[in-house]
Amino acid sequence: MAQKKTTTNLGNEEKKALIEHDSKVLTIKHQCRLLNLPRSTAYHQSKPTEPSDDEVSIKNAIDRIHFFEPSYGVRRILKELKKLGYAKVGKRRIRRYMQEMCITAFYPGPNLSKRDLAERTYPYLLRNVKPNRVNQVWGIDITYCGLPNGFLYLVAIIDWYSRYIVGWAISNTISADFVKQTVQEAITVHGKPEIINSDQGSQFTSKAYIDCIKGYETIKNSMDGKGRATDNAITERFFRSFKWERLYLECPETVKELKDLTKNYIEHYNYSRPHQALDYRTPADYFHRTDAELAAA
Repeated sequence: MAQKKTTTNLGNEEKKALIEHDSKVLTIKHQCRLLNLPRSTAYHQSKPTEPSDDEVSIKNAIDRIHFFEPSYGVRRILKELKKLGYAKVGKRRIRRYMQEMCITAFYPGPNLSKRDLAERTYPYLLRNVKPNRVNQVWGIDITYCGLPNGFLYLVAIIDWYSRYIVGWAISNTISADFVKQTVQEAITVHGKPEIINSDQGSQFTSKAYIDCIKGYETIKNSMDGKGRATDNAITERFFRSFKWERLYLECPETVKELKDLTKNYIEHYNYSRPHQALDYRTPADYFHRTDAELAAA
């Protein structure tokens, strides 16, 4: 019974992502029983479908509500949607959409609820740690980007010391392979970080992602405390700047427009946009210059 309690807030697709088909310890049947997941679902390969106009509209509205009120949970977001005229939506639908969008209400303090497959979660290593060098700490996260007729997901990796975006990619899915490839490309270009920090989303607790990080041996994996707003605040602030300064202002209508907008903004953010936390220097100044050069600037 205790195991069922830990999975009640996960949808079947999230549970399915936790299944290890090549596990030598637990059979698929046993894993399904632990996750309270039908075996037929574990084997079923879902076909991608285009989202309805109604789904796109609601998700775009949720994204904007969450942007302005990140502490709002399902009930308060539902109330805001009702004010906007979405009269027929319910809590279960909003909860499912928020899970699909990787949106979690932020609130102070740790969530002490148990986690499924605890071996795939890692402690938060950065409490009271202030990075003082490049490639000491990277943060990785995913955010929803709405379009008039659909949506995409942006994954970004940021160097915490310099605030420099070391890697990013856009996709219409948020699969673990998409995230893993972005990490691999960033390491190829910029070298390995000492620590990489993420939240406890299904992409980051997946076997593919965990094995990717383990494969680099020297990289330590760190994960936010469940529901803690401040643990990955640097990456969250970048997403808020991106949406406030570009996405919501320019309102791209096509995938190409969104990709071009994102590429241009990240180049601007890295090389041209002064950052208050960096004494109004740019992230590129801190990422590429030596300490002596920074002191002389």
